[in-house]
Amino acid sequence: MRSLMSFLALIAATTTLATPAPADLIVHDARIYTVDANHPVVNALVVRGGRVVFVGSEREAMSFRAAKTQLLDLDGATVIPGMIDAHAHLLGLGQSLQTIDLRGTSSFDAVIAKVVERRAATASGRWIVGRGWDQNDWADTRFPEHTALSAKTTDHPVLLERVDGHAVLVNAAAMKAAGITSDSHDPDGGRIERDANGAPTGVLVDNAIDLVAKVMPASTADELRDAVTLAIAELQRWGLTGIHDAGVTRGVIGVYEAMAREGQFGLRNYVMVAGSDDDIGWALARGAQNGLYDGRLWLRSIKLSADGALGSRGAWLLEPYADAPGQSGLATLPSGRVRDVAIKALKAGFQVNIHAIGDRANRVVLDELTQALDAVPVADHRFRIEHAQILHPDDLARFAELGVIPSMQSSHQTSDMYWAGVRIGPTRELGAYAWRSLLDTGVIIPNGSDLPVELPNPLISFHAAVSRQDAKNWPASGWHPEQRMTRDEALKSMTVWPAQAAFMGGRRWVAQPRQARRFRCACPTPDACRAGIDPAHARAPAVARRRARLRRGIIKWRQFEPP
Repeated sequence: MRSLMSFLALIAATTTLATPAPADLIVHDARIYTVDANHPVVNALVVRGGRVVFVGSEREAMSFRAAKTQLLDLDGATVIPGMIDAHAHLLGLGQSLQTIDLRGTSSFDAVIAKVVERRAATASGRWIVGRGWDQNDWADTRFPEHTALSAKTTDHPVLLERVDGHAVLVNAAAMKAAGITSDSHDPDGGRIERDANGAPTGVLVDNAIDLVAKVMPASTADELRDAVTLAIAELQRWGLTGIHDAGVTRGVIGVYEAMAREGQFGLRNYVMVAGSDDDIGWALARGAQNGLYDGRLWLRSIKLSADGALGSRGAWLLEPYADAPGQSGLATLPSGRVRDVAIKALKAGFQVNIHAIGDRANRVVLDELTQALDAVPVADHRFRIEHAQILHPDDLARFAELGVIPSMQSSHQTSDMYWAGVRIGPTRELGAYAWRSLLDTGVIIPNGSDLPVELPNPLISFHAAVSRQDAKNWPASGWHPEQRMTRDEALKSMTVWPAQAAFMGGRRWVAQPRQARRFRCACPTPDACRAGIDPAHARAPAVARRRARLRRGIIKWRQFEPP
Protein backbone atom coordinates (compact mmCIF):
# COMPACT_ATOMS: atom_id res chain seq x y z
CA MET A 1 0.00 0.00 0.00
CA ARG A 2 1.27 3.42 -0.87
CA SER A 3 1.17 5.99 1.87
CA LEU A 4 1.27 9.71 2.50
CA MET A 5 4.00 10.39 5.04
CA SER A 6 5.00 13.56 6.84
CA PHE A 7 8.78 13.62 6.67
CA LEU A 8 10.82 14.66 9.70
CA ALA A 9 12.40 17.66 8.05
CA LEU A 10 11.66 20.12 5.31
CA ILE A 11 13.33 19.37 1.99
CA ALA A 12 16.39 21.41 1.01
CA ALA A 13 16.92 22.64 -2.54
CA THR A 14 18.52 20.13 -4.89
CA THR A 15 22.32 20.23 -4.76
CA THR A 16 25.08 18.06 -6.14
CA LEU A 17 28.48 17.68 -4.46
CA ALA A 18 31.54 16.81 -6.51
CA THR A 19 32.79 14.43 -3.80
CA PRO A 20 29.86 13.86 -1.47
CA ALA A 21 30.47 12.84 2.11
CA PRO A 22 28.85 9.54 3.13
CA ALA A 23 25.18 9.64 4.07
CA ASP A 24 23.58 8.29 7.21
CA LEU A 25 20.37 7.49 5.35
CA ILE A 26 19.18 7.41 1.75
CA VAL A 27 15.43 7.37 1.14
CA HIS A 28 14.65 6.14 -2.37
CA ASP A 29 11.90 4.83 -4.65
CA ALA A 30 9.64 7.53 -3.24
CA ARG A 31 7.41 10.25 -4.61
CA ILE A 32 8.72 13.28 -2.73
CA TYR A 33 6.86 16.58 -2.99
CA THR A 34 9.50 19.21 -2.25
CA VAL A 35 7.27 22.33 -2.49
CA ASP A 36 10.03 23.72 -4.72
CA ALA A 37 8.84 25.02 -8.08
CA ASN A 38 12.15 24.09 -9.74
CA HIS A 39 12.08 20.48 -8.51
CA PRO A 40 8.47 19.82 -7.46
CA VAL A 41 8.69 16.01 -7.35
CA VAL A 42 11.81 13.88 -6.87
CA ASN A 43 12.34 10.25 -5.91
CA ALA A 44 15.22 10.27 -3.41
CA LEU A 45 16.71 12.22 -0.55
CA VAL A 46 19.86 12.01 1.53
CA VAL A 47 20.24 12.60 5.27
CA ARG A 48 23.51 13.28 7.06
CA GLY A 49 23.93 14.40 10.65
CA GLY A 50 20.21 14.91 11.05
CA ARG A 51 19.92 17.19 8.02
CA VAL A 52 18.56 16.63 4.56
CA VAL A 53 21.58 17.43 2.40
CA PHE A 54 20.28 16.39 -1.01
CA VAL A 55 17.04 15.76 -2.86
CA GLY A 56 16.88 14.60 -6.44
CA SER A 57 17.24 11.49 -8.53
CA GLU A 58 17.94 8.07 -7.08
CA ARG A 59 21.06 7.74 -9.22
CA GLU A 60 22.56 10.92 -7.79
CA ALA A 61 21.46 10.08 -4.25
CA MET A 62 23.30 6.76 -4.37
CA SER A 63 26.59 8.60 -4.88
CA PHE A 64 26.33 9.40 -1.15
CA ARG A 65 26.18 5.72 -0.23
CA ALA A 66 28.85 4.17 2.01
CA ALA A 67 29.23 0.94 3.94
CA LYS A 68 27.28 2.18 6.96
CA THR A 69 24.61 4.10 5.05
CA GLN A 70 21.08 2.91 5.76
CA LEU A 71 18.74 2.54 2.79
CA LEU A 72 14.99 2.99 3.04
CA ASP A 73 13.02 1.80 0.02
CA LEU A 74 9.54 3.36 0.19
CA ASP A 75 8.19 1.35 -2.74
CA GLY A 76 6.64 4.41 -4.37
CA ALA A 77 5.20 5.93 -1.20
CA THR A 78 4.45 9.64 -1.16
CA VAL A 79 6.55 11.85 1.12
CA ILE A 80 5.66 15.41 2.04
CA PRO A 81 7.60 18.00 4.03
CA GLY A 82 7.20 18.10 7.78
CA MET A 83 4.23 20.30 8.63
CA ILE A 84 4.36 23.45 10.76
CA ASP A 85 1.35 24.78 12.67
CA ALA A 86 1.55 28.53 12.06
CA HIS A 87 -0.71 29.58 14.94
CA ALA A 88 -0.71 27.54 18.12
CA HIS A 89 -0.76 27.80 21.90
CA LEU A 90 1.64 25.20 23.26
CA LEU A 91 1.03 25.76 26.97
CA GLY A 92 -2.71 26.06 26.35
CA LEU A 93 -2.70 22.68 24.65
CA GLY A 94 -0.87 21.07 27.54
CA GLN A 95 -3.16 22.62 30.12
CA SER A 96 -6.22 21.57 28.14
CA LEU A 97 -4.99 17.98 28.35
CA GLN A 98 -4.90 18.31 32.15
CA THR A 99 -8.39 19.79 32.57
CA ILE A 100 -11.95 18.78 31.73
CA ASP A 101 -12.39 18.33 27.98
CA LEU A 102 -15.72 19.94 27.06
CA ARG A 103 -15.40 19.71 23.28
CA GLY A 104 -18.35 18.03 21.65
CA THR A 105 -20.72 18.50 24.57
CA SER A 106 -24.25 18.62 23.23
CA SER A 107 -25.84 20.71 25.98
CA PHE A 108 -25.15 22.75 29.09
CA ASP A 109 -26.40 19.80 31.13
CA ALA A 110 -23.64 17.68 29.60
CA VAL A 111 -21.09 20.30 30.64
CA ILE A 112 -22.40 20.31 34.21
CA ALA A 113 -22.27 16.51 34.33
CA LYS A 114 -18.58 16.55 33.44
CA VAL A 115 -17.88 19.15 36.11
CA VAL A 116 -19.74 17.12 38.73
CA GLU A 117 -17.68 14.07 37.78
CA ARG A 118 -14.45 16.04 38.31
CA ARG A 119 -15.79 17.53 41.55
CA ALA A 120 -15.82 14.09 43.16
CA ALA A 121 -12.03 13.86 42.77
CA THR A 122 -11.25 17.47 43.73
CA ALA A 123 -10.62 18.67 47.27
CA SER A 124 -13.03 21.26 48.65
CA GLY A 125 -11.93 24.78 47.84
CA ARG A 126 -9.74 23.76 44.88
CA TRP A 127 -10.45 25.24 41.47
CA ILE A 128 -12.11 23.10 38.81
CA VAL A 129 -11.09 24.08 35.28
CA GLY A 130 -12.32 22.92 31.89
CA ARG A 131 -12.16 24.00 28.28
CA GLY A 132 -13.96 23.50 24.99
CA TRP A 133 -17.69 24.26 25.39
CA ASP A 134 -19.44 25.92 22.46
CA GLN A 135 -23.02 27.04 22.85
CA ASN A 136 -23.38 27.05 19.06
CA ASP A 137 -23.33 23.24 19.22
CA TRP A 138 -26.32 23.12 21.58
CA ALA A 139 -30.04 23.24 20.84
CA ASP A 140 -30.18 26.46 22.88
CA THR A 141 -27.42 28.58 21.34
CA ARG A 142 -27.62 31.36 23.90
CA PHE A 143 -24.76 31.81 26.35
CA PRO A 144 -25.26 29.63 29.44
CA GLU A 145 -25.91 31.11 32.87
CA HIS A 146 -24.12 30.00 36.01
CA THR A 147 -27.13 29.20 38.23
CA ALA A 148 -27.44 25.47 37.52
CA LEU A 149 -23.66 25.04 37.59
CA SER A 150 -23.30 26.96 40.86
CA ALA A 151 -25.95 24.81 42.55
CA LYS A 152 -23.80 21.73 41.89
CA THR A 153 -20.44 23.28 42.85
CA THR A 154 -20.96 25.20 46.07
CA ASP A 155 -17.58 24.12 47.51
CA HIS A 156 -15.41 24.75 44.45
CA PRO A 157 -14.68 27.80 42.30
CA VAL A 158 -15.13 26.79 38.65
CA LEU A 159 -13.81 28.30 35.42
CA LEU A 160 -14.85 26.77 32.09
CA GLU A 161 -13.18 28.24 29.03
CA ARG A 162 -15.09 28.52 25.78
CA VAL A 163 -13.60 26.68 22.81
CA ASP A 164 -12.13 29.89 21.34
CA GLY A 165 -10.44 31.00 24.57
CA HIS A 166 -12.18 34.38 24.36
CA ALA A 167 -14.95 33.73 26.88
CA VAL A 168 -15.32 31.78 30.10
CA LEU A 169 -18.18 30.61 32.27
CA VAL A 170 -17.54 30.87 36.02
CA ASN A 171 -19.69 29.83 38.95
CA ALA A 172 -20.85 31.84 41.95
CA ALA A 173 -17.83 30.82 44.03
CA ALA A 174 -15.43 32.09 41.38
CA MET A 175 -17.32 35.38 41.01
CA LYS A 176 -17.23 35.82 44.79
CA ALA A 177 -13.47 35.26 44.82
CA ALA A 178 -13.07 37.87 42.07
CA GLY A 179 -15.50 40.36 43.61
CA ILE A 180 -17.80 40.37 40.58
CA THR A 181 -21.27 41.70 41.42
CA SER A 182 -24.12 43.53 39.76
CA ASP A 183 -22.24 46.75 40.50
CA SER A 184 -19.08 45.66 38.66
CA HIS A 185 -18.22 47.67 35.56
CA ASP A 186 -17.17 46.16 32.27
CA PRO A 187 -13.40 46.56 31.83
CA ASP A 188 -12.03 48.19 28.69
CA GLY A 189 -12.11 45.60 25.93
CA GLY A 190 -14.20 43.18 27.97
CA ARG A 191 -17.80 42.37 28.77
CA ILE A 192 -19.57 40.89 31.77
CA GLU A 193 -22.68 39.19 30.42
CA ARG A 194 -25.77 40.07 32.50
CA ASP A 195 -29.35 38.88 32.83
CA ALA A 196 -32.46 41.03 32.46
CA ASN A 197 -31.99 42.32 36.01
CA GLY A 198 -28.36 43.31 35.47
CA ALA A 199 -26.93 40.41 37.49
CA PRO A 200 -23.79 38.72 36.10
CA THR A 201 -24.62 35.46 34.32
CA GLY A 202 -21.14 34.05 34.87
CA VAL A 203 -19.98 34.54 31.27
CA LEU A 204 -16.98 36.85 30.90
CA VAL A 205 -15.80 37.90 27.45
CA ASP A 206 -12.26 38.88 26.42
CA ASN A 207 -10.59 41.33 28.84
CA ALA A 208 -13.25 40.62 31.48
CA ILE A 209 -11.69 37.16 31.86
CA ASP A 210 -8.80 38.82 33.70
CA LEU A 211 -11.14 39.69 36.57
CA VAL A 212 -11.16 36.01 37.55
CA ALA A 213 -7.83 34.89 36.10
CA LYS A 214 -5.92 37.19 38.44
CA VAL A 215 -7.34 35.51 41.56
CA MET A 216 -6.64 31.95 40.42
CA PRO A 217 -3.59 30.18 41.86
CA ALA A 218 -0.52 30.71 39.67
CA SER A 219 1.03 27.62 38.13
CA THR A 220 4.42 26.59 39.46
CA ALA A 221 7.39 26.10 37.14
CA ASP A 222 7.04 22.33 37.55
CA GLU A 223 3.34 22.49 36.65
CA LEU A 224 4.13 24.57 33.57
CA ARG A 225 6.83 22.12 32.57
CA ASP A 226 4.48 19.17 32.95
CA ALA A 227 1.91 20.87 30.71
CA VAL A 228 4.50 21.75 28.06
CA THR A 229 5.82 18.18 28.09
CA LEU A 230 2.30 16.85 27.49
CA ALA A 231 1.76 19.31 24.65
CA ILE A 232 5.01 18.45 22.87
CA ALA A 233 4.21 14.75 23.07
CA GLU A 234 0.77 15.41 21.58
CA LEU A 235 2.21 17.41 18.68
CA GLN A 236 4.81 14.73 18.00
CA ARG A 237 1.99 12.19 17.96
CA TRP A 238 0.47 14.06 15.02
CA GLY A 239 3.79 14.41 13.21
CA LEU A 240 4.14 18.19 13.48
CA THR A 241 7.74 19.40 13.20
CA GLY A 242 7.23 22.96 14.43
CA ILE A 243 4.78 25.59 15.60
CA HIS A 244 4.35 29.33 15.85
CA ASP A 245 3.48 29.85 19.52
CA ALA A 246 1.19 32.84 20.02
CA GLY A 247 1.32 35.08 23.10
CA VAL A 248 3.93 33.56 25.44
CA THR A 249 4.97 35.32 28.65
CA ARG A 250 8.60 35.66 29.70
CA GLY A 251 8.00 33.25 32.58
CA VAL A 252 6.83 30.50 30.24
CA ILE A 253 9.68 31.25 27.84
CA GLY A 254 11.99 30.62 30.79
CA VAL A 255 10.47 27.16 31.17
CA TYR A 256 10.98 26.52 27.44
CA GLU A 257 14.62 27.54 27.68
CA ALA A 258 15.28 25.38 30.73
CA MET A 259 13.80 22.39 28.92
CA ALA A 260 15.77 23.16 25.75
CA ARG A 261 19.05 23.40 27.65
CA GLU A 262 18.37 19.94 29.07
CA GLY A 263 17.50 18.48 25.68
CA GLN A 264 13.84 18.08 26.67
CA PHE A 265 12.24 20.50 24.19
CA GLY A 266 11.64 18.29 21.16
CA LEU A 267 10.00 20.86 18.90
CA ARG A 268 10.94 23.80 16.71
CA ASN A 269 9.07 26.76 18.23
CA TYR A 270 8.74 30.26 16.78
CA VAL A 271 7.68 32.19 19.87
CA MET A 272 5.45 35.27 19.74
CA VAL A 273 6.11 37.14 22.98
CA ALA A 274 2.98 38.21 24.89
CA GLY A 275 1.88 41.81 24.42
CA SER A 276 2.19 43.26 27.94
CA ASP A 277 4.57 46.18 28.47
CA ASP A 278 6.69 44.02 30.76
CA ASP A 279 7.03 41.16 28.28
CA ILE A 280 7.64 43.44 25.31
CA GLY A 281 10.25 45.49 27.19
CA TRP A 282 12.06 42.32 28.25
CA ALA A 283 12.08 40.94 24.70
CA LEU A 284 13.27 44.14 23.05
CA ALA A 285 16.06 44.55 25.61
CA ARG A 286 17.16 40.98 24.98
CA GLY A 287 17.14 41.47 21.22
CA ALA A 288 15.93 39.35 18.32
CA GLN A 289 17.27 35.80 18.45
CA ASN A 290 16.93 33.02 15.90
CA GLY A 291 17.38 29.28 16.23
CA LEU A 292 18.44 29.08 19.87
CA TYR A 293 19.31 25.71 21.41
CA ASP A 294 20.08 23.97 18.15
CA GLY A 295 17.06 25.38 16.37
CA ARG A 296 14.50 24.89 19.14
CA LEU A 297 13.46 28.49 19.86
CA TRP A 298 13.08 31.71 17.90
CA LEU A 299 12.49 34.92 19.90
CA ARG A 300 11.91 37.77 17.49
CA SER A 301 8.18 38.50 17.37
CA ILE A 302 5.48 40.12 19.50
CA LYS A 303 1.81 39.12 19.73
CA LEU A 304 -0.98 41.66 20.23
CA SER A 305 -4.76 41.10 20.22
CA ALA A 306 -6.98 43.76 18.66
CA ASP A 307 -10.38 42.13 19.26
CA GLY A 308 -12.15 38.98 20.41
CA ALA A 309 -13.68 36.01 18.60
CA LEU A 310 -16.71 35.58 16.37
CA GLY A 311 -18.26 32.77 18.39
CA SER A 312 -18.44 34.89 21.54
CA ARG A 313 -19.34 38.07 19.61
CA GLY A 314 -16.12 39.75 20.59
CA ALA A 315 -14.85 40.15 17.02
CA TRP A 316 -14.88 43.91 16.31
CA LEU A 317 -17.12 44.66 13.33
CA LEU A 318 -17.76 47.73 11.19
CA GLU A 319 -21.51 47.12 11.54
CA PRO A 320 -23.48 45.35 14.30
CA TYR A 321 -23.86 41.60 14.43
CA ALA A 322 -26.71 40.29 12.30
CA ASP A 323 -28.00 38.19 15.21
CA ALA A 324 -27.29 40.81 17.92
CA PRO A 325 -28.07 44.27 16.50
CA GLY A 326 -26.93 46.04 19.67
CA GLN A 327 -23.41 44.61 19.56
CA SER A 328 -20.44 45.27 17.29
CA GLY A 329 -17.75 43.43 19.24
CA LEU A 330 -14.87 44.61 21.37
CA ALA A 331 -11.71 46.60 20.77
CA THR A 332 -9.27 44.94 23.15
CA LEU A 333 -6.42 47.42 22.61
CA PRO A 334 -6.38 51.20 23.09
CA SER A 335 -6.16 53.33 19.98
CA GLY A 336 -2.57 53.67 18.79
CA ARG A 337 -1.24 50.61 20.63
CA VAL A 338 -0.51 48.62 17.47
CA ARG A 339 1.24 51.62 15.90
CA ASP A 340 3.38 52.34 18.95
CA VAL A 341 4.47 48.73 19.48
CA ALA A 342 5.14 48.30 15.76
CA ILE A 343 7.42 51.34 15.71
CA LYS A 344 9.46 49.96 18.62
CA ALA A 345 9.58 46.56 16.95
CA LEU A 346 10.76 47.94 13.62
CA LYS A 347 13.62 49.75 15.33
CA ALA A 348 14.66 46.56 17.15
CA GLY A 349 14.29 44.11 14.27
CA PHE A 350 11.20 42.43 15.68
CA GLN A 351 8.09 41.21 13.91
CA VAL A 352 4.61 42.10 15.23
CA ASN A 353 1.70 39.65 14.84
CA ILE A 354 -1.74 41.02 15.67
CA HIS A 355 -4.88 39.00 16.34
CA ALA A 356 -7.70 40.58 14.33
CA ILE A 357 -10.90 38.72 13.42
CA GLY A 358 -13.57 41.33 12.72
CA ASP A 359 -13.52 43.60 9.67
CA ARG A 360 -13.17 46.71 11.81
CA ALA A 361 -10.30 45.23 13.80
CA ASN A 362 -8.50 44.30 10.59
CA ARG A 363 -8.99 47.77 9.13
CA VAL A 364 -7.74 49.52 12.27
CA VAL A 365 -4.70 47.24 12.46
CA LEU A 366 -3.86 47.85 8.80
CA ASP A 367 -4.24 51.60 9.37
CA GLU A 368 -1.90 51.59 12.36
CA LEU A 369 0.67 49.37 10.66
CA THR A 370 0.64 51.84 7.76
CA GLN A 371 1.41 54.65 10.22
CA ALA A 372 4.24 52.65 11.78
CA LEU A 373 5.82 51.81 8.43
CA ASP A 374 5.57 55.44 7.36
CA ALA A 375 7.47 56.39 10.52
CA VAL A 376 10.08 53.60 10.26
CA PRO A 377 10.26 52.28 6.68
CA VAL A 378 11.46 48.66 6.68
CA ALA A 379 11.03 46.62 3.53
CA ASP A 380 11.19 43.10 4.99
CA HIS A 381 9.20 43.44 8.21
CA ARG A 382 6.88 40.44 7.66
CA PHE A 383 4.25 41.86 10.00
CA ARG A 384 1.32 39.49 10.32
CA ILE A 385 -2.37 39.67 11.08
CA GLU A 386 -3.39 36.52 12.88
CA HIS A 387 -6.75 35.15 11.69
CA ALA A 388 -7.75 37.95 9.23
CA GLN A 389 -11.09 36.21 9.37
CA ILE A 390 -13.64 38.79 8.20
CA LEU A 391 -12.43 41.42 5.75
CA HIS A 392 -14.14 44.31 4.02
CA PRO A 393 -13.58 44.12 0.24
CA ASP A 394 -11.80 47.48 0.35
CA ASP A 395 -9.12 46.02 2.63
CA LEU A 396 -8.26 42.80 0.77
CA ALA A 397 -5.53 44.33 -1.40
CA ARG A 398 -3.96 46.25 1.48
CA PHE A 399 -2.18 43.16 2.83
CA ALA A 400 -0.07 42.79 -0.31
CA GLU A 401 0.43 46.53 -0.63
CA LEU A 402 1.86 46.76 2.90
CA GLY A 403 3.66 43.43 2.88
CA VAL A 404 1.47 42.20 5.74
CA ILE A 405 1.00 38.43 5.96
CA PRO A 406 -2.50 37.06 6.68
CA SER A 407 -1.91 34.12 9.03
CA MET A 408 -5.11 32.08 8.85
CA GLN A 409 -6.60 28.82 10.11
CA SER A 410 -8.47 26.77 7.55
CA SER A 411 -10.16 24.57 10.16
CA HIS A 412 -11.77 27.66 11.74
CA GLN A 413 -13.84 28.01 8.58
CA THR A 414 -15.15 24.47 8.74
CA SER A 415 -15.93 24.82 12.45
CA ASP A 416 -17.68 28.18 12.07
CA MET A 417 -19.55 27.72 8.79
CA TYR A 418 -22.67 26.26 10.45
CA TRP A 419 -23.49 29.55 12.18
CA ALA A 420 -21.18 32.22 10.73
CA GLY A 421 -23.73 33.37 8.15
CA VAL A 422 -26.36 33.93 10.83
CA ARG A 423 -23.88 35.90 12.91
CA ILE A 424 -22.52 38.24 10.25
CA GLY A 425 -25.12 38.10 7.45
CA PRO A 426 -24.77 37.19 3.76
CA THR A 427 -22.85 40.28 2.63
CA ARG A 428 -20.03 40.03 5.14
CA GLU A 429 -19.96 36.27 4.64
CA LEU A 430 -18.45 36.90 1.20
CA GLY A 431 -15.35 38.36 2.86
CA ALA A 432 -15.04 35.67 5.52
CA TYR A 433 -12.16 33.16 5.42
CA ALA A 434 -11.32 34.63 2.01
CA TRP A 435 -8.23 32.59 1.17
CA ARG A 436 -8.52 32.72 -2.62
CA SER A 437 -9.25 36.45 -2.68
CA LEU A 438 -6.12 37.10 -0.61
CA LEU A 439 -3.88 34.67 -2.49
CA ASP A 440 -4.85 36.28 -5.76
CA THR A 441 -3.39 39.58 -4.50
CA GLY A 442 0.02 37.92 -4.17
CA VAL A 443 0.31 37.23 -0.44
CA ILE A 444 1.20 33.97 1.26
CA ILE A 445 -1.06 32.39 3.89
CA PRO A 446 0.66 30.45 6.68
CA ASN A 447 -1.91 27.99 8.00
CA GLY A 448 -2.44 26.88 11.58
CA SER A 449 -4.97 25.27 13.87
CA ASP A 450 -5.00 27.74 16.80
CA LEU A 451 -4.63 24.63 18.94
CA PRO A 452 -6.17 23.83 21.39
CA VAL A 453 -9.07 25.73 19.77
CA GLU A 454 -8.98 23.18 16.95
CA LEU A 455 -7.46 19.71 16.99
CA PRO A 456 -3.72 19.60 16.20
CA ASN A 457 -4.05 16.99 13.43
CA PRO A 458 -2.57 18.82 10.39
CA LEU A 459 -4.53 16.69 7.94
CA ILE A 460 -7.75 18.28 9.18
CA SER A 461 -6.37 21.69 8.20
CA PHE A 462 -5.22 20.37 4.82
CA HIS A 463 -8.61 18.88 4.05
CA ALA A 464 -10.39 22.08 5.11
CA ALA A 465 -8.12 24.20 2.93
CA VAL A 466 -8.74 22.24 -0.27
CA SER A 467 -12.40 21.32 0.24
CA ARG A 468 -13.99 23.84 2.64
CA GLN A 469 -15.96 20.85 3.93
CA ASP A 470 -16.27 19.21 7.32
CA ALA A 471 -15.25 15.64 8.16
CA LYS A 472 -18.49 14.34 6.65
CA ASN A 473 -17.79 16.17 3.38
CA TRP A 474 -20.51 18.72 4.05
CA PRO A 475 -21.55 20.82 2.26
CA ALA A 476 -21.33 18.84 -0.93
CA SER A 477 -19.69 21.61 -2.94
CA GLY A 478 -17.88 23.24 -0.05
CA TRP A 479 -18.77 26.41 1.86
CA HIS A 480 -18.06 29.26 -0.57
CA PRO A 481 -15.94 26.92 -2.70
CA GLU A 482 -14.66 29.86 -4.73
CA GLN A 483 -12.31 30.57 -1.80
CA ARG A 484 -10.60 27.16 -1.78
CA MET A 485 -6.86 26.69 -1.93
CA THR A 486 -5.32 24.37 -4.46
CA ARG A 487 -3.65 21.27 -3.08
CA ASP A 488 -0.21 22.71 -3.77
CA GLU A 489 -1.15 25.95 -2.00
CA ALA A 490 -2.53 24.02 0.97
CA LEU A 491 0.73 22.09 1.29
CA LYS A 492 2.74 25.29 1.04
CA SER A 493 0.51 26.90 3.66
CA MET A 494 1.63 24.25 6.14
CA THR A 495 5.31 24.00 5.18
CA VAL A 496 7.27 26.69 3.35
CA TRP A 497 4.89 29.58 3.96
CA PRO A 498 5.03 29.21 7.76
CA ALA A 499 8.82 29.01 7.46
CA GLN A 500 8.87 32.18 5.39
CA ALA A 501 6.50 33.95 7.79
CA ALA A 502 8.87 33.09 10.66
CA PHE A 503 12.19 34.11 9.07
CA MET A 504 13.19 30.44 8.98
CA GLY A 505 14.04 30.33 5.28
CA GLY A 506 17.72 29.61 5.83
CA ARG A 507 17.22 27.01 8.56
CA ARG A 508 14.25 24.97 7.51
CA TRP A 509 14.36 21.25 6.84
CA VAL A 510 16.54 20.53 9.86
CA ALA A 511 15.81 17.31 11.73
CA GLN A 512 15.41 17.39 15.48
CA PRO A 513 17.97 15.33 17.47
CA ARG A 514 16.68 12.85 20.04
CA GLN A 515 13.12 13.35 18.89
CA ALA A 516 10.59 10.84 17.60
CA ARG A 517 9.02 11.66 14.25
CA ARG A 518 5.82 9.95 13.22
CA PHE A 519 4.94 9.63 9.59
CA ARG A 520 1.19 9.38 9.27
CA CYS A 521 -0.48 7.42 6.51
CA ALA A 522 -3.51 9.28 5.20
CA CYS A 523 -4.57 7.87 1.85
CA PRO A 524 -4.01 4.72 -0.18
CA THR A 525 -2.37 6.19 -3.28
CA PRO A 526 -0.59 9.36 -4.38
CA ASP A 527 -3.46 10.10 -6.77
CA ALA A 528 -5.90 9.96 -3.88
CA CYS A 529 -3.71 12.32 -1.92
CA ARG A 530 -3.56 14.75 -4.82
CA ALA A 531 -7.34 14.60 -5.13
CA GLY A 532 -7.75 15.62 -1.50
CA ILE A 533 -7.34 13.83 1.79
CA ASP A 534 -10.29 11.77 2.96
CA PRO A 535 -11.38 13.51 6.17
CA ALA A 536 -12.29 10.23 7.80
CA HIS A 537 -8.67 9.18 7.50
CA ALA A 538 -7.52 12.68 8.42
CA ARG A 539 -9.32 12.47 11.74
CA ALA A 540 -8.55 8.86 12.61
CA PRO A 541 -5.98 7.18 10.39
CA ALA A 542 -6.31 3.42 10.79
CA VAL A 543 -3.33 2.26 8.79
CA ALA A 544 0.23 1.30 9.59
CA ARG A 545 2.61 4.16 10.37
CA ARG A 546 6.34 4.56 10.43
CA ARG A 547 8.37 6.26 13.10
CA ALA A 548 11.88 7.63 12.80
CA ARG A 549 14.04 8.29 15.83
CA LEU A 550 17.21 10.32 15.50
CA ARG A 551 20.01 9.57 17.98
CA ARG A 552 23.46 11.08 17.60
CA GLY A 553 22.71 11.81 13.97
CA ILE A 554 21.66 8.24 13.10
CA ILE A 555 18.16 7.53 11.84
CA LYS A 556 16.63 4.30 13.09
CA TRP A 557 13.43 2.94 11.53
CA ARG A 558 10.85 0.48 12.62
CA GLN A 559 7.34 -0.44 11.57
CA PHE A 560 4.58 -0.41 14.15
CA GLU A 561 0.83 -0.58 14.35
CA PRO A 562 -1.26 2.44 15.39
CA PRO A 563 -2.54 2.53 18.97
